[in-house]
Amino acid sequence: MNACLIIGMGYSAAAITRSLVGEMPVSATIRRRENYHKVETLGARPILFDGESVSAELADALATTTHLLISAPPGASGDPLLLRHRPDVLAAPRLGWIGYLSTVGVYGNHDGRWVDETTMPQPNSARARQRLGAEADWQKLAQQRGTPVQIFRLGGIYGPGRNTLVALADASQRRIVKPGQVFNRIHVQDIAGMVLAGMAHPQAGPVLNGVDDEPAAPQDVVVYAAGLMGRDPPPAITLDEADLSPMGRSFYAENKRVSNRATKAQLDYRLLYPTYREGLAALAAQRDWEKNPPPDA
Repeated sequence: MNACLIIGMGYSAAAITRSLVGEMPVSATIRRRENYHKVETLGARPILFDGESVSAELADALATTTHLLISAPPGASGDPLLLRHRPDVLAAPRLGWIGYLSTVGVYGNHDGRWVDETTMPQPNSARARQRLGAEADWQKLAQQRGTPVQIFRLGGIYGPGRNTLVALADASQRRIVKPGQVFNRIHVQDIAGMVLAGMAHPQAGPVLNGVDDEPAAPQDVVVYAAGLMGRDPPPAITLDEADLSPMGRSFYAENKRVSNRATKAQLDYRLLYPTYREGLAALAAQRDWEKNPPPDA
């Protein structure tokens, strides 16, 4: 019997878990014992792993895992699972597939030009460099084992409880206009769909772009979302007027259009929400801004 182990139970991992529990048993790591119920509610088995120390329970789970998905971000020293359990992963007798959730941020800035899975990464931020380093570490380990690995480079993630509709409802959404700036996005249900498609097509990749079909200007998304809610959008402001945090400004320092054409072909996957329009319209139909997702575990 197949068994999936997910490292890190955040927003994307929760959506993937919901899609997987009917297919195979799922275990997932959490950082705090008081969050056990959040994983159990999803139908998965919680395993305590804070990334700082070795977990005997996690080592036991690796011995029966067939599908390993890493969702937890790396730190300055590297990937937490590899730092604490590399020998256990190398020795895992049943492991046949490894997936890693990364970011399109590893591509860096391309001044609005198209990039694809073959584009050489040129990360600008420390976060993106850490992600790229973790990608390389997992690819090296997978090669040592002879196990397929898939790196899912994700765009801006949105979905239930985390989207422009919710931000407009709580008055935190601004309409920042930087001429020529675009971003790719990805609905969390499409992340889950791509990961499951990757498990079904283990030879795809190793790099896969988890993005939608249409890189779009952020202000256009805000205007569209406001229209769905029947309200006026917030006033347009410049990037300087927005007075963003250093992290917020770092997103606007990178401008690229990310292609998903090869990824969709390799995975034989059709997006549920090809652009932000379909995704936000579906969320608006459910009046999603009136709901809140559970916090990460």
